[in-house]
Amino acid sequence: MLTIPKLSPLYRCMGEFLVSAKKTPSSFAILAPGRETLSYGKLCRHIDHLASLLNDYGLGRNDRIALVLPNGPEMAVAFLSVIAVAACAPLNPAYQEKEFDFYLSDIDPRAVIVQAGMDSPVRSVARTRGIPLIELIPLKEAEAGLFTLDITGKISPHSKTGLSDADDIAIVLHTSGTTSRPKIVPLTQRNIFASAHNVSISLQLSNSDRCLNVMPLFHIHGLIAALLSSFTAGGSVICTSGFSDEKFAGWMEKLQPTWYSAVPTIHQMVLELADKRTLNAEDATFRFIRSSSSSLPPVVMEKLEKTFNIPVIEAYGMTEAAHQMASNPMPPLKRMPGSVGLPAGPEVSIMDVKDNILSKGETGEIVIRGENVMKGYENNAGANDKAFSRGWFRTGDMGYIDDEGYLYISGRLKEIINRGGQKISPREIDEVLLEHPAVSQAVAFGMSHSSLGEAVAAVVVTDRKKDVTERELRQHVADRLAPYKIPQQIVFVDSIPKGPTGKIQRIGLAEKLSHLLKPEYIPPETEMEIIVAQLWREILGLDQIGKHDNFFALGGDSLRATQVIVRLVKAPGLEIPPMLIFQMPTLAQLAAELARLREDERELLDLMAELKKLPAEEAARLLQEGLGYKK
Repeated sequence: MLTIPKLSPLYRCMGEFLVSAKKTPSSFAILAPGRETLSYGKLCRHIDHLASLLNDYGLGRNDRIALVLPNGPEMAVAFLSVIAVAACAPLNPAYQEKEFDFYLSDIDPRAVIVQAGMDSPVRSVARTRGIPLIELIPLKEAEAGLFTLDITGKISPHSKTGLSDADDIAIVLHTSGTTSRPKIVPLTQRNIFASAHNVSISLQLSNSDRCLNVMPLFHIHGLIAALLSSFTAGGSVICTSGFSDEKFAGWMEKLQPTWYSAVPTIHQMVLELADKRTLNAEDATFRFIRSSSSSLPPVVMEKLEKTFNIPVIEAYGMTEAAHQMASNPMPPLKRMPGSVGLPAGPEVSIMDVKDNILSKGETGEIVIRGENVMKGYENNAGANDKAFSRGWFRTGDMGYIDDEGYLYISGRLKEIINRGGQKISPREIDEVLLEHPAVSQAVAFGMSHSSLGEAVAAVVVTDRKKDVTERELRQHVADRLAPYKIPQQIVFVDSIPKGPTGKIQRIGLAEKLSHLLKPEYIPPETEMEIIVAQLWREILGLDQIGKHDNFFALGGDSLRATQVIVRLVKAPGLEIPPMLIFQMPTLAQLAAELARLREDERELLDLMAELKKLPAEEAARLLQEGLGYKK
């Protein structure tokens, strides 16, 4: 089992990191495409200078400073500088006015740092709220990450100055808030440096490692897994503007990173670059690839490892744990596809609804405790009562630990699809869809259903070079999973809606794709469509059925589907496969297949009539050939 050494007094806070970093002043710290490299020595001097400026301005320990900056080296250095003396609240620069208004009101920062020249609504929101703006001016001709701050005047200080202590707040973030109001997550210096240390140990990072960061630096994944873990190990970070399929191969070739960490969607895009020969995997200098923030399908992990001939390390993290909680180990220990690995920092257990710790192999809620885990949500006693049990933090993820100590996640508590009492893990459906050669991305999710509560739907992105139909994908799932797990609607899109960090948020997909899940009404046209529509109206109790309506989305279920099949067999007198309506749930699909079956039956009856006119042996030979088999 991977064990993380206890943190030494070093690296418990930014101040102690600076003491260590100053011992290697000539080592590379930050690189960026097209920029001069920033050494540890100059980085530390710059942080010291900026920390003094902020203190002189009136900002100190636990004061909140919001950062609204584009991804890149300036964002990285600004983050390090702010957490040295205050609490950093990094915000997505793509937020609109309403979003900035919410977040600034919620975190109540004493200042906002925004990049000079950036036309952002945060400016007007901050002015309206009376929050001072500090302009960050990049020094493009200097080393990567260096900048000046345009600070005028002073604000009334009410906090301690000097470098932050281990238990001072370092970062203020929010939960994703896909189903409720986002909760404030305050993380201490101790939390974030414990987590960074855990990542560096689990990945065996050293001062010779160079991380290619393609993750946003307003998110815990990029801040801890890429930035702080590298600095904890004395390594360097390539700070990019974010993932770019046009630039990734060039960055890899010119800057020679030894690793990168990303979400599965980015890994899939990297694989597409390799498939298209836009990227030469054989020339890559990676010694491993890391994946986190959402589940990495085993088929994607396997393909990544074969393409780059290196280990792919899947890890498990969340904001409330300052990112990492578990990780698959580096070789020679086993990496388990489908598992998020071994505990890698905090203690990890499985708990039932009565707060009992479960045995290995038993499924329940994943709980954690350790130095990297937050003390509690801010100003939210109700959420904390639900989140903490007997000293353990409830992650909201369901899973189990196997006999070897590897952790498996079956899904979020609220991601689990409850189809009429049948609990379905959407990840299982994702993985089966991704096994189809034409599917490059797939996400299953629950959608509202009038009789079942929830039904299964899926959104997919396909390889444009390979044609595939909804019917074929549904059959692909039907061949591998129980009937109730077959997606009742599969939506084809060019890209799957994602959150601001590039992470697909399964909860909320039904709402985001509602325009595709509810097609425009077009009346039935063919004879068979009219027959089937009348039958659906009777069974479902509806007045209107369109040709592109989905039987299950209209409120159908397995029992009603069986009624449809029985009635259809009686009406046209056809031999209809029982699974037909699950594989072809729209009116047009089902009617077209029924029409084809009826035509085939007519042709067979005509053939049988002709065969009766021939000698028995000749008729048998022709029949065998027509049915495609030999005696």
